[in-house]
Amino acid sequence: MMHDICHLDSDWFVNALAAFLIIGLVVSYAPQHFRIIQMGSSEGFSPWFLLLGSTSSAAGMLNMIALSWPTIQCCNDVSVGRCLEITAGVTQVTLQWVLFTAILVLYMIYYPARLKYVDIDIPAHGTLPPQHVKTKLLSDDWRLSVNVSWAVTIHLVLFTIVTFFLLFTRIQEPGGEVPRHISLWATFLGITSALLAAIQYAPQLLWTYRLKLVGALSIPMMILQSPGAAIMSISIALRPGINWTSWAMYAVSGIMQAILLVMCIAWKFRQRRLKIDDFGYSLDSGSSTPLTDDIDTVVGEVSDPQVGDISLDSDAEDAREDVPLLAKPRRSGRSSRFFGWLSL
Repeated sequence: MMHDICHLDSDWFVNALAAFLIIGLVVSYAPQHFRIIQMGSSEGFSPWFLLLGSTSSAAGMLNMIALSWPTIQCCNDVSVGRCLEITAGVTQVTLQWVLFTAILVLYMIYYPARLKYVDIDIPAHGTLPPQHVKTKLLSDDWRLSVNVSWAVTIHLVLFTIVTFFLLFTRIQEPGGEVPRHISLWATFLGITSALLAAIQYAPQLLWTYRLKLVGALSIPMMILQSPGAAIMSISIALRPGINWTSWAMYAVSGIMQAILLVMCIAWKFRQRRLKIDDFGYSLDSGSSTPLTDDIDTVVGEVSDPQVGDISLDSDAEDAREDVPLLAKPRRSGRSSRFFGWLSL
């Protein structure tokens, strides 16, 4: 059976599709990576989206490795070129995991420093404005982001150890069949990956819907990846020894990402109509001073010692859409410590 797997006839269509997808993955993720680095900001991402996406892609990668293990072992007996050909499916899903997890790494590196700590306003005497004071208390969002990073790391280490323990201690079944315990583990990984992918986009969809801004999300990436997910699913399904648990995650992700893409395109048109950029700043203003993230404090009651309390009328309420939700990103090439965020 092992000999049959290692010496299957080459399929030019499957090989061409695999090569196209490997190149396409790099090309599709590059705009997102470049956008975060260029903007110097990762605002606009939901930490839950990154958590679910990283764990989903990791589970999908380990599922593929578990089911393709006999094929991977063929690399001991065949040429390097043949090894790359028969393990192209594993290369695809591993590369997809690396590129998505890189977004999480960039998210942590380029997380705005001003949002890492809690700011408080201290009331002043008389008519003086309140004093804006920065504290050393970590903000809830930053704590969540750090915890998400640790959760992704622990999930990867734990699931990798279990997967390779089962593979290295496997007993060869008659006829070359996949042992039942490995098959069950691979099924668990595949189903987990698909479920995580199904709910992965829910927090990001909600986050983007509430912001009504594109933020740091890359529309070119989603334009490339939405149809690419369908091609990825077909490519994986054509691989020997693979079942539906290996490609279901990519099919689900493609559908959910297409929904996010439509939403971002709609917000792009809205931004153009309001003449604001992806972070909510007016395109007619050259100011780079961050405004408050809490719109209600800007458009609520305005208190003035001379004219009293003023409530905004309906026309002024419409101006809410002109107030930036996100701080102006810095485009400078500021240096960041790659591992400083690991500690609280």
